[in-house]
Amino acid sequence: MPSSIHHVSEPPYAYPLDELRLKVRLKVKRGSAASCEALYADRYDSPGSEWPVLMEKVGNDRYSDYYEAVLPALKRKVRYLFLVRTHAGESHWVGERCVSTQRELAGSFQFPYICRNEVHAIPAWATQAVFYQIFPDRFHNGDPSINTAQVQPWNSDVPPTPLSEYGGDLQGIIDKLDHLAELGINAVYLNPIFRSPSNHKYNTTNYYEIDPAFGSMDTFKQFVKQAHEHGIRVVLDAVFNHSGDEFFAFEDVVSNGENSKYRDWYYIDSFPVVKHPVPNYETFGNAERSMPKLNTASPAVVDYFLDVAEYWIRETGIDGWRLDVANEIDQRFWRLLRERVKGIDSELLLVGEFMHDAAPWLRGDQFDGVMNYLFREAALDFFARQTIGAEAFTELLVGLQVRYTEQAYAAMMQLLGSHDTERFLTACRNGGRGWNKRETAAARMQLAICLQMAMPGMPVVYYGDEFGMEGDNDPDCRKPMAWEEHAQDQGILGTYRSMIALRKQYASLTSGDMRIWFVDEANNAFGFIRRTPEEAAFVIINNGFNAIRVPNLLAGGAAISDAKVSDGITGEIYTTTAAGEWAGNEPVVAPFGCIVLIQSLT
Repeated sequence: MPSSIHHVSEPPYAYPLDELRLKVRLKVKRGSAASCEALYADRYDSPGSEWPVLMEKVGNDRYSDYYEAVLPALKRKVRYLFLVRTHAGESHWVGERCVSTQRELAGSFQFPYICRNEVHAIPAWATQAVFYQIFPDRFHNGDPSINTAQVQPWNSDVPPTPLSEYGGDLQGIIDKLDHLAELGINAVYLNPIFRSPSNHKYNTTNYYEIDPAFGSMDTFKQFVKQAHEHGIRVVLDAVFNHSGDEFFAFEDVVSNGENSKYRDWYYIDSFPVVKHPVPNYETFGNAERSMPKLNTASPAVVDYFLDVAEYWIRETGIDGWRLDVANEIDQRFWRLLRERVKGIDSELLLVGEFMHDAAPWLRGDQFDGVMNYLFREAALDFFARQTIGAEAFTELLVGLQVRYTEQAYAAMMQLLGSHDTERFLTACRNGGRGWNKRETAAARMQLAICLQMAMPGMPVVYYGDEFGMEGDNDPDCRKPMAWEEHAQDQGILGTYRSMIALRKQYASLTSGDMRIWFVDEANNAFGFIRRTPEEAAFVIINNGFNAIRVPNLLAGGAAISDAKVSDGITGEIYTTTAAGEWAGNEPVVAPFGCIVLIQSLT
C-alpha cells in the first residue's frame, strides 16, 4: 500500500484556488482505499491540532483513484497530512517523510504561504467562452478588390493545395458576424493575419502590419469593434517561435553574416547563411527554411516580441493571444510575456499550442490554458475510430482533468479539430465499426459535440465543422467555407446551436465540477454529472447500437421524473437522434444519442 500512494505539495496535487483556499489531491491504487481524509492546520499551530476533512473520490484512471479536498487557509499558511483507510481495515498516514502506520513517522506536508500573485487566475469570461477558429483565407471573401492575382474561385469541393489562395479577408469575417452570433459564439481565434508571403501566414514578414490580402489596420479595428458589439471577443495567433525568412532581422543576417547585429536572434550553425538545398540554421519543424527559429533567450528578441504583443492589445483592443509552438520556447519568455500582458489587463487570455501534456506550463505563471489536443485524441479513439470503449474513454477524461489545476482545465481550448488536423467528421467516416460506419458518422460526431459543449473548458468550433465540412489532413482540412446551403449538414448545425444554447443557459455546464456518473461498457455508454450548489446537469452519451435506460440515480435521491428537464430540441429531453422516451422513471437514450437533464438543487 505505501508505494501506491502519491502526493507532492505542488500543482496539480496542491495548489490555491484563491488566497484563502488550498485544493489538495491524493492518488492511490485503484480500489485500495475505503476512505481518505485530509487533516489540516495553520503551519504554526501545535502538532495534533489538525482538523479532519473527508476527501471526495473524484474519479479513476486505469490504475489509480483520485481524491480531493479543499482546505481553508484563513492565514494562508497550511500544514496537512492524509489518513488512508483500506478495505482490509488498515490505516496509513501520508506525510512529507513517508507513508506509515504511525502518524509521527509520516510527518506533514507544508504549503508555506499562499502568495497573492501565485494564485492561478484566469479571465472571468473564460469559463463562459465558446470559441470559433477562423483560417482567414478560407472563411469568406468580403472585399474582392484586394484579391491577389493568385486567388482562385471559391469552391469547397475542390481540394486546396499548400499554395492555394481563395481571397478570404477581414471584411468577409465582418460580413459573417451574424452567423457566429446566431450559432452562439462569443469568442473567435484567428490564425495569423500579419504580413506574410504564404496563405497560412505562419512565416511572418512584418509583425506590425496586417497582410494586405486580408485588409488594412482600419478594417481590423472595425472588425474588433463590431465583434465586441456582437458580444464576441477576439484572440489573435502569435508566432514567436520563428519568423519568416523575409523578416527584416533574418534578411540582415543573410546579408551581413557574422557582422549582423541580429545574428543572436537566430540559431545559425555557420556563415554565410545557406537556405538551399538544406538550411544551415535551425527552423520550425524539419528544415522549413522559410521559418528560421528565433532565439527567445536573447534580450533583444524578448524586448521586440513583448512590444509586439503589447502593441496589438493597446492599438486594437484584442482580448488575448494564442501562442504558436509554445512548447519550443523557453519558459522564461512566457513568464515575461504573461507579466507584460496581464499587467495591461488581467482579463486578457493567454493560450498555448501543445500537442502533449502541458502541466509544467500551467502553474499560473505562464498560460491560462492550452489547446487540448489530448482531449481530441481521446475523442477520436472513442467516437471516430471506436478503438476504445466507454470505460477506457472515461478513464482518459479523468486522467486529463487530474493532471492540471482546476483553473487551467477551465481555460483549456477543448477542440475536435483545427487547421493542422483531419476534420472530425472525416475521421468518423473513415473509422468505426461494421458495415454502417459511414451511416453513423454524423451521429458520432454529434455525440462528440455534445460532450465538448457539456464538459469543463472552452469548446472550440473549427470553421465549417458546424456545416459538416470534411477534409483530410493539411491542406485538405483548409477548404473554403461551405456557405452553399446544399453543402451543409443541418443535423450537425442544429446540434451545435442547441448544445451551445444549453451550455449558455445552465451554469452547471460552465462552472460546475465534473464527475463520472456511470459507465456501461457493454453498451458503450457513460454518464457524467456537473454540479454547482444550485443545480446539477446529468449528461448521458450512448455511443452504441442499442437503446439504453438511464439509471435512476439523480442527486439527493430524487427521481428523474422530479427533476427539471432541459429542452434543447424536444422540449423534454435533449437528444441528438430522436425525441426522448420514458420507461417508468428512467429515460431511454437512443442508439448514438445523448440526453441532458437539469436538476434544481435549491
